[in-house]
Amino acid sequence: MASEDSKQKPHVLEQDKGVVVVEEEEEKELNNETKNRNKSKKRRSSSYLPKFCFRIEYGAKGEGFDMEMVDASDSQRPKPTHLIIMVNGLIGSAKNWKFAAKQFLKRYPHDAVVHCSECNPARLTFDGVDVMGDRLAQEVIVVIKRHPSAKKISFVGHSLGGLVARYAIAKLYEGDISTEFSHESKNCGGQIAGLEPVNFITSATPHLGSCGHKQCPMFFGSRHAEKAAIRASGLLRRTGKHLFLTDGINGKPPLLLQMVRDSEDLKFISALRSFKRRVAYANVRYDKLVGWSTSSIRRRNELPKRQNLSSHENYRHIVNVETATPSSDPNQIPTESQVNNNGSRRLDMEEEMIRGLTRMSWERIDVRFKGTMQKFLAHSTIQVTHHLINSAGEDVIQHMVDNFQL
Repeated sequence: MASEDSKQKPHVLEQDKGVVVVEEEEEKELNNETKNRNKSKKRRSSSYLPKFCFRIEYGAKGEGFDMEMVDASDSQRPKPTHLIIMVNGLIGSAKNWKFAAKQFLKRYPHDAVVHCSECNPARLTFDGVDVMGDRLAQEVIVVIKRHPSAKKISFVGHSLGGLVARYAIAKLYEGDISTEFSHESKNCGGQIAGLEPVNFITSATPHLGSCGHKQCPMFFGSRHAEKAAIRASGLLRRTGKHLFLTDGINGKPPLLLQMVRDSEDLKFISALRSFKRRVAYANVRYDKLVGWSTSSIRRRNELPKRQNLSSHENYRHIVNVETATPSSDPNQIPTESQVNNNGSRRLDMEEEMIRGLTRMSWERIDVRFKGTMQKFLAHSTIQVTHHLINSAGEDVIQHMVDNFQL
């Protein structure tokens, strides 16, 4: 089966200062009626500008890009007001989100512009969640300046990209004093880089890290294998230390523990609570890199029984959808004063992170790629990283698009 990119070669219609307007096969869907009336006619020349096409503006590094739909027949069309930031995972790139970006624009051609982040590709993903988060925050500010019509902002992160996005929004958060200390409101108020925060979506993200309780399935629950991985985590440099929670020094807890509470400088929880909805897509099985509980922010005894899972009638690989209500006692979360100099905690680190993150509601979407060989690539299939080998994840992306809040 040929990949989507190999089926069609984009035709460059305009190129100026990094802006590329391409004609792709999307007019088949957008102009079905016209196509049906002209079945007997030959295919139009590729030099003819279709009514709808994707406009792709590449970043300065040539890696990331903004994508939006343009209508050549309507130059007065209002500019899109919803900016969607997509963030890649470990050793990933902006191209990993290309398929999903197109699906969002097909559904919301007049309302959204999608930016696939370019600041943390390939080996730069080893620099640590904080460094990557800083870079993403700076990139978002630049992107917003390019789109002055933007009023709302949403984030979609795959794997490590979800953690990076959580750090970045804390850097970009602008609090609303009138609601910041209210635990009763559904969201915390405030803005992200001056825009209204709407959707915060993660896909196969290790919210609880990769240490302990079978959070990294490739270790098969072996404590010896996990200890060996912790010792070798330096191979992933600072990112490895963050994921395996071995970075706590000088009396400070590991970064992922810091990210479940507000500090004086970074309001991690307030930023996350400012979004209207938070969504965690998680692989039930076959993901060898990120476990079910860490990606769905659950204790292991809270995971649904697998025998009770069943496919959604419209999305065959979605097997469970639930909304978790916020925990009722915000005072359960230990403060930094409860962490002593050698980094030991009164609470298990995983429990502490769960309690911190569940102070707000989450939509949990459980995914299982059963009946396809692509299940063995579940970690990338849930994103449709490469359409040729991950096409089974199309319905997961469609579920994400269909439930997206404008």
